[in-house]
Amino acid sequence: MININGNFSNNNQILTPENRGYSYGDALFETIKVSHGKILFLEDHYFRLMASMRIMRMEIPMNYTMEFFETEILKTIEKNELINNSCRVKIQVHRNFGGLYLPTNKEVSFIISAKKIDNDFYLLNEEKHEVDLFKDFYVAPGLLSTLKTNSKSINVIGSIYAKENDLDNCLLLNTNKNVVEALNGNLFLVKGNTIKTPPIADGCLKGIMRQQIINIIELLPDYNLDESSISPFELQKADELFTTNVIQGIQPITKYRKKTFTNNVSKLLLQKINVKVRLG
Repeated sequence: MININGNFSNNNQILTPENRGYSYGDALFETIKVSHGKILFLEDHYFRLMASMRIMRMEIPMNYTMEFFETEILKTIEKNELINNSCRVKIQVHRNFGGLYLPTNKEVSFIISAKKIDNDFYLLNEEKHEVDLFKDFYVAPGLLSTLKTNSKSINVIGSIYAKENDLDNCLLLNTNKNVVEALNGNLFLVKGNTIKTPPIADGCLKGIMRQQIINIIELLPDYNLDESSISPFELQKADELFTTNVIQGIQPITKYRKKTFTNNVSKLLLQKINVKVRLG
């Protein structure tokens, strides 16, 4: 059952040619993990969505409060009989029909869907996860690249490239040839006692799990956080590489070209993020 502006439908064919998200990528989305009715990092997701809507110059309805979205998410989970499971919830917001590139309507609609997932908490995946650079296209540094919009062509093409080359993921470069993120999450690099991640200004997604991990690192006495650009040459010199997103948590990278990596920091951070989830 899909939640469309608070009304439920089991008809998946809700898209029309006039939908601006489909026609022009004039849409945003949030992917949220919910565990047994507990919405993880709801406040962070809500404020990111509202900030993104403002950047996209969408008109935010007065009823779009955090409590409103919490209620609509839980209603969607209950309708799909997932209240006693863990699930991936997707909120999509698109500007309503009207206009061509220039919208004639600033009002918006939302769609909420939910799918069951297996893991209640975050587990360390120690299976092979080999990556390489995707160099066919580049991310433009800037505010638009940090948003979760429907315009994800580079992620789609990069995913196809990874599959064709027997890779588990790819790392994206920006137009300055710095490494900014993976296809499905933010990137962290560990060298000695320094944990490095690209800054938002480089064009990486303003990830919810990225910020959670940063908050934890800043409290660790044995590690230093460095938000600065990552050169491709640094990858093979790293002790550890991992990616983050709210569904998987932390995904250790096991191999980049001829270099293999440890996952000690990944284990440490995953333990701490699970504690935070349980106590939150």
